[in-house]
Amino acid sequence: MKTFIKNKNTISEKDNLIILVENSNNLSNLDLEKKEINYINDRLKKNDEIITINQYNREIIILRPKKNDDTNLYLEETRCLGFKVHEQIKKNSSVVVQNLSEGVINTFAFLEGLALSNYNFEEYKTKKDESKLHTVFVNDSLKEDKLNEIEKIVEAVKITRDLVNTPFSHLKAIDLANKAKKAGDESGFKTTIFTKKKIESLKMGGLLAVNQGSIDEPTFSILEWKPANATNKKPIILVGKGVVYDTGGLSLKPTANSMDIMKVDMAGAGTVIGAMHAIANNNIQKYVIGLIPATDNRPSGNAYAPGDVVTMYDGTTVEVLNTDAEGRMILADALSYAHKYDPELVIDLATLTGSAANTIGHFGIVSMQENARKEHDLLEKSGHNTHERLAEMPFWKDYDELIKSDIADIKNLGGPFGGAITAGKFLAHFIKYPWIHLDIAGPAWVSSKYQYRSKGATGMGVRLLYNFIKNR
Repeated sequence: MKTFIKNKNTISEKDNLIILVENSNNLSNLDLEKKEINYINDRLKKNDEIITINQYNREIIILRPKKNDDTNLYLEETRCLGFKVHEQIKKNSSVVVQNLSEGVINTFAFLEGLALSNYNFEEYKTKKDESKLHTVFVNDSLKEDKLNEIEKIVEAVKITRDLVNTPFSHLKAIDLANKAKKAGDESGFKTTIFTKKKIESLKMGGLLAVNQGSIDEPTFSILEWKPANATNKKPIILVGKGVVYDTGGLSLKPTANSMDIMKVDMAGAGTVIGAMHAIANNNIQKYVIGLIPATDNRPSGNAYAPGDVVTMYDGTTVEVLNTDAEGRMILADALSYAHKYDPELVIDLATLTGSAANTIGHFGIVSMQENARKEHDLLEKSGHNTHERLAEMPFWKDYDELIKSDIADIKNLGGPFGGAITAGKFLAHFIKYPWIHLDIAGPAWVSSKYQYRSKGATGMGVRLLYNFIKNR
C-alpha cells in the first residue's frame, strides 16, 4: 500500500497548508503578512469555517469548525470539513495539515474525512484522473501509530468501495472469494474457500437453491483473524451477504432500471472483507471470523421457482414465495454454520430489503437484535462515533406469525408491510446466540456524492465494525 499520510516536522515556504485553528490567538505562530492576518481575523469574526489565502507559490487554508455541543456531531462536521476542503484544494499536489488548536479540534477526524474524500473508482477507465491529492503531510502531535491507523482504515474502506463498484462481469462468486483471500494475504487474516462440491457435501440448501439458475458456481468463504493474545476466547462472527448480481431470479425485478446497480447486492460481503482487513492490518487483539456465502441470482430453466420448498443447512424447510428474497436464503445457511464456532456474538450485514432503504434512506443502517441488547447499545455508540448510525426496528413476536408457512416450517416472504422486519425474523429463525442484523440497503450505495462517502459505493459499515470491535 502506498503511504498517503505522512508525518512532517518542518514546513517550507512552498508547502500548501491546511491549518486548523480554534481562535485568532492561534495565528500568532504563522508567518503571514499583516494584511493576511487582518483578512483572516475579519473572516473568523464572521464565523467562516474555511478561509483561503492564495500566495504566489502556495495555498493556505485556515479552518475553524463550527462549535457543536454534541461531541459526535462535532466529529462528523470535522470529517465533512475535510471533504469541503478536498473539493477546493489544488489537486495533483500535496498538502501539510497543521493543528494549532491545542488539541481542541480532532486531527484524526479531519484527516479521515480528507483521505476518504480522495477516492474515485477508475479501474476500467483508459484515461486515469490525475487530479487527486497524492500526499498529506501532518505537522501535529498526532503520533505515527495514529497516522498509520487512519491510513489502514481508509485503505479498508477503499477495498470495500472497489469491490462494490466492480461490475458483475468482473466479479463472480469465485472472484469475490479470491479478493477476500488477497485482502487477507495483505493484512494477515486466513481465508478458506469452499467451492460447490464442498457446499453440496455440507447441504447448504439455501445457497445451492439461489445458485441453481446460474452458470457460475457458488462459494462459501471463511475469513479468520485469531491473534495469539486475543482478549475473547469465543469469536465475534461477521456474516456478509455475497449476491454478486441479482436479477430477482424467476421473480424478475419488475421496476424500471431496478437491475442497473444490482452489482451492489454483495455490499454486505464487501463490508465484511473491508472490516476484517482493517482489524487485522491494525493488529486488533480480538478473535474475529468472517463468513461469506456468495453466488449470483439469475433466471434459467434450472432456477429455483416460487412455490418450491428448500431444505436448509440446519434442516429447516422453507417455502419460497419469491426468488428475489434470495439474500435471506444464503445468509440463513451461513448463520446456521456459525453455530459450530460457539460464537460470542454474530453480526450479519446485507443489502437485504428495499423496505429498509425506503424507511430511513441512505442516512443510516436499519438494525435488529436478539439476545444482544448490551452489544447492540455498544454498536449504536460506535455508530454515533463514526456517524454510521443505527435505526433499530421493533422485533416483536407478532411478526413471527407473518413468516409461518402452510406447507413448510417457514416461508421466505412476510407480507405487505414490515418487510425489513420480517426479513430479520426469517434470519432469526436460524440463530441461537447473541445476534445483530444490519440491513445496509440504504447507505451501501448512493447515486450522487454523499460528502466524504463518495458517489456509488460508500463503504459504510467498515468504520462502524472496526470501531466497535476495537473498543469492546
